[in-house]
Amino acid sequence: MDELARVGPRLRALRQERGVTLRDLADETGISVSTLSRLESGQRRPTLEQLLPLARAHRVSLDELVDAPATGDPRVQLRTSRRHGRTYLHLTQRPGGLQAYKIVFPPEPSAIVDLRTHEGYDWMYVLSGQLRLVIGDRDLLLGPGEVVDFDTRTPHWIGNPGPHTTEVLALYGPQGERMHVH
Repeated sequence: MDELARVGPRLRALRQERGVTLRDLADETGISVSTLSRLESGQRRPTLEQLLPLARAHRVSLDELVDAPATGDPRVQLRTSRRHGRTYLHLTQRPGGLQAYKIVFPPEPSAIVDLRTHEGYDWMYVLSGQLRLVIGDRDLLLGPGEVVDFDTRTPHWIGNPGPHTTEVLALYGPQGERMHVH
C-alpha cells in the first residue's frame, strides 16, 4: 500500500479524535462534505490543495498527515495563531485529548467583561504578568506562579488588566480548545 492510500484512514482518525463532523471540517477547510467522505474512504486520492487545509485544520504537519518517515528530531515545531489580540503557541503535536498552549495576553485594562460558558475545563498557570479571572460572582487577580482550574460551564471571563504583557501556560480539552483557539 502506498503512502497516499493510507492518508484516508488517517484523515478519518484525526477527525474522529477531534470530535469533528464532516460538515464541521467542510466549513473549516472549504472542501465539500462529499469530497471529504471520499478522501476518508479511499475512493479519492488527495491533492496537495486538499492536504494543506486538512493538515492545518487537524493541527498536524503535512509530513505527519502523509506518514513521511520520522526525522528523529523530538523538538516541537511551534505553531502560532492569534485570536482576539492574544497569541497562542501550540505546544503539543498530537491531535485529540488535552492540548497545551502558551498564551500571550496583551494589556487590556479597559476590556469589557463578557462572561461566557462552554463545555470542558480550563487549567492555567501564570508565567508572568497578571491575569484577571472573573468566574461566577468572583473576581480574581492572579500573578506569576498561580494556577487556576475550573469548570467552564460556570460563566467566566479571562483577561490581562495590564500594564504589562501576561504569559500563561494553558491546558485545554477538545471543547476548550475549540472555544479559545478557533
